[in-house]
Amino acid sequence: MPKKKLYNKGGIVYSTAENFNSSSEDQEEEFLSANEQPLRVVLDKKQRGGKVVSIIKGFAMKETEIEAMAKKLKSFCGTGGSAKDNEIIIQGDQRDKILQWLLKNGYSKSRKI
Repeated sequence: MPKKKLYNKGGIVYSTAENFNSSSEDQEEEFLSANEQPLRVVLDKKQRGGKVVSIIKGFAMKETEIEAMAKKLKSFCGTGGSAKDNEIIIQGDQRDKILQWLLKNGYSKSRKI
């Protein structure tokens, strides 16, 4: 079970500086549009008890958007799966269906490996 992060300010707990502003250090992440993301669809069966899964890697978007996309892909493929660590995992060898869905929805730099 992973440990919870107690402080998300880069390790700064308290500062005595008068002009200190903790929010100035927080920077918004830069996300790419759908047609700029180089997504890769790979087949994997390591550490899965011999079961095959299709993994989509290379996302540059928010975690909530990845989870929403995973839900759409799971319903399109008619299988189960999950979204974690900026990857979408779909059960079974669904690479062709996934690639077809990605290209149809604007992810033009997607490719199957």
